[in-house]
Amino acid sequence: MGSLAKAALVAAVALVAVALEVGLVGANFRDDCDITWEPQNAKMDEGGNHLTLSLVSNSSGCMLRSKKQFIFGSVSTRIKLVKGNSAGTVTTYYTSSIGDNHDEIDFEFLGNETGQPYTVHTNVFADGVGQKEMQFRPWFDPTADYHNYTIFWNECMIAWFIDSIPIRVFRNYSARGVPFPTRRQMYAFSSIWAAEDWATQGGRVKTDWNKAPFVAEYRDISLQVCDCAPSAGGAAGCPESCASPANWYAEPDLCQLSKAQLRQMRAVQLGYTIYDYCADGKRYNGTVLPECSMPQY
Repeated sequence: MGSLAKAALVAAVALVAVALEVGLVGANFRDDCDITWEPQNAKMDEGGNHLTLSLVSNSSGCMLRSKKQFIFGSVSTRIKLVKGNSAGTVTTYYTSSIGDNHDEIDFEFLGNETGQPYTVHTNVFADGVGQKEMQFRPWFDPTADYHNYTIFWNECMIAWFIDSIPIRVFRNYSARGVPFPTRRQMYAFSSIWAAEDWATQGGRVKTDWNKAPFVAEYRDISLQVCDCAPSAGGAAGCPESCASPANWYAEPDLCQLSKAQLRQMRAVQLGYTIYDYCADGKRYNGTVLPECSMPQY
C-alpha cells in the first residue's frame, strides 16, 4: 500500500471513530494530565486510566488539566457522578484557554438532593463572551455507571455528545458578529467544586457537608486534537496546519450532523431540555440574541 493510500486509510479510520464516538484511547490521566488544584483530593489507579476527584469542604475540591494545549478536535472521557445527596456540588469536563477574553466549552453537572435528577449544563465562551447556556435532564442515572461525554470542535461548529448522542450544536457565525472560539489554544479540564449558592435549584438547596467527601469517578481520556506548543498568549504556539482543511476534523461531513444524529438530537432536546438561553426572553428584555435566529444544525 502506497503512502497516500495509507494516509487516506488512517484519516478514514479516525473520522469514523470520532463520528461514532467509539473507543477512548491514546491518553491517560497519569501521563497526560496534571493535578493543578488540591492534588491530595485526587487518586489514580489502573495505570492512570481510573481517576477520582473529591470535594472535601466548601473551599477544597480538585482540578485536573491536560498537559496538551490544542485547537480543534475531539476530547472525551467517561464519568460516573457523585452518588446520593450531591446538592451544591459541580462536577465538570470542559476545555478552556488561559488569560483574558478566554474561550471555553463546558460540560458541567449540577448535583441535586437524593432522588432528584442531575442537571447537565452546557455553555460556550468566545473572546470572553459567554451566557449561552443550555441545560438538560439526563435520560439515565449518571451516578450508576460511567457515561461518555465528548466535546467536538472545528471551525464550523461545536457539538456536545453523551454516549454518541449529540445534545447540542453551536455553529460558527463569527462572520455575522457572533463570537466563536477559533484563535486561542485550550486545555482540557476536569474538576469538582462547591457552588451551593446557585448550583441546586437556584441555591435553595444547600450542601450537606456531613456527607463529604463527594467523589466523582473518571475512566479513560481521549484527546484527538491538533496539538499546540505551550506559549504565553493567544494561539501563537499552534501550527498554521491546525487551520488546514486537510485535517480529519475539517472533513465536510463533520461540518454538520448526519440525518440520524439530527434526529437523535431533536429527540433529546424535545424531551430533556430544561433551559435554553435562546428561549429566555425575560433575561434579554424580550430581545433575541443574533445567533438564536440563525440555523444551528
